[in-house]
Amino acid sequence: MRANFIFSEVWIGLRRNLTMTLAVVITVAVGMAMLGIGLMINAQVTMMKDFWYDKVEVSVFLCGKNPTMPNCKGKPISPQQSKALQAEIQGMSGVENVLYESPDQAYANFQKSYGANKALVDATTVDDMPASFRVKLKDPNNYQPVVQALTGKPGVAQVTNQKDLVDKLFGLLDKLRSAALAVAIVLVLAAALLIGNTVRLSAFNRRRETGIMRLVGASNLYIQLPFVMEGVIAGLIGGVFAAVMLIVAKVFLFEEIARSFAFGSQLGWNDVASVITLTMGIGVVICVLASFITLRRYLRV
Repeated sequence: MRANFIFSEVWIGLRRNLTMTLAVVITVAVGMAMLGIGLMINAQVTMMKDFWYDKVEVSVFLCGKNPTMPNCKGKPISPQQSKALQAEIQGMSGVENVLYESPDQAYANFQKSYGANKALVDATTVDDMPASFRVKLKDPNNYQPVVQALTGKPGVAQVTNQKDLVDKLFGLLDKLRSAALAVAIVLVLAAALLIGNTVRLSAFNRRRETGIMRLVGASNLYIQLPFVMEGVIAGLIGGVFAAVMLIVAKVFLFEEIARSFAFGSQLGWNDVASVITLTMGIGVVICVLASFITLRRYLRV
């Protein structure tokens, strides 16, 4: 098999169908980039779940000096009630440990979390911060018995489960992941159709050459290989552009969001490299399959 002939035929095919080849490259690049972003979101969500589900707590807010919650009835919790409540929580089944957070500690954490909003920090005082118990559960998914037992108790202003808040964020990320993967599937199908049309057009333009090759006894693989390589090259170029877009997304999207929302676990470059390798492989495989299927249907060899 003459390599020079194969590469010359590939170059001729790419040059004759330049606009179609560019369309394939762009479609493959966008499709693989969307697929990669969906996979990166999936990896980020999995890392966040592993990180946060081990740290979620039940927060039991107590009636303070300025009790405004209906359950407080204008009365702050007494020290005796607070100690009795802590002992009761500690004795509940499924509770691992209980930590007390004073109003001063709550205010310090508030200043740390919302330090960028100076007006909000200046308008808030220590008296506005309720004391609370941070309840660590042995099984974060089994929080209902604890929440039900503490809701409405004397001195308890409100009981919140952090898992509900975390699940809302994960639900939003899951929707973004599904949307990215759905768009990627549509674009991959569009790329496969474009590749098929490009190969078909290239085969039609070179029908005389392929006819002569068939008459002189050339094998099917020898005739089909230039067309398949055209698709592979387009897929590789599209994969390279997709890799660049994924790197840009990692730096300017995932890292910025992780810093802004304090995800606690950040997507690593090893994960990005794995996604890039996978998407490039998928892009090449799609191009090869689309080329072979089109040739079998439209090129009689």
